[in-house]
Amino acid sequence: MKGDRLPQGEEKVIAVDSMFDTIAPRYDLLNRMLTFGMDVGWRKKAVSSLDLPAGSVVLDLACGTGDLCRGLAAARLRPVGIDRSAGMLAAARSLPLWRLRRRGRRPETTAPLVRGDAMRLPVPDGSADGITCGFALRNVVSLGNLFAECARVLRPAGRLALLDVCEPANPLLRTGHSLYFGRVVPLVGGMVSDRAAYRYLPKSLAYLPPGPEMVAMLAGAGFPDARRQVLSVGIAQLLTGTRA
Repeated sequence: MKGDRLPQGEEKVIAVDSMFDTIAPRYDLLNRMLTFGMDVGWRKKAVSSLDLPAGSVVLDLACGTGDLCRGLAAARLRPVGIDRSAGMLAAARSLPLWRLRRRGRRPETTAPLVRGDAMRLPVPDGSADGITCGFALRNVVSLGNLFAECARVLRPAGRLALLDVCEPANPLLRTGHSLYFGRVVPLVGGMVSDRAAYRYLPKSLAYLPPGPEMVAMLAGAGFPDARRQVLSVGIAQLLTGTRA
């Protein structure tokens, strides 16, 4: 993650793995700080958009420290967290993923956490009811391959909800977003965690194609009703779809 050049191919895979291992201990803290807590609402929106019955199996790709897994469990779904980063999975295992109140008790439960690659998921065809992914689309080498893999592992009528950041369409908001994302985020991230990582993360937005192009890619991969919703005046985006 040196200089202004964004890594590509296998270099990107290695760099991203190393970065997330490094920033795992304070990743959740910085997410809350840098989004002013809005990331919590974005994840809730993603979970609710799945519209799946209780007990449905949902793969959370690039699960990180388990934030989306906790939201899925709270919605009475059955999450399975998958991530390449050993550091992120260690952070996820350091706390129970969820607690549910039932008949006056608070049983403590843990969800399966698997070290694996979202581009080559270690699950059979058609074995999942849903898929979520939070803020990792820009970190994969090929979005097309990721969408194809999602289509492979989802059952027919299975649902998908993918979150990531984006740039506001409004010129004034876009300018403010650029200043905050490009200057404040690296400054605060460097003070609390790793400076190089939080210089890279804002720049990594450049990896993402325009929204309509991503929707078309999803539709072509087997999600004909794919749609994109912008959140919080356009600083985040949610892609959803149903497996044909």
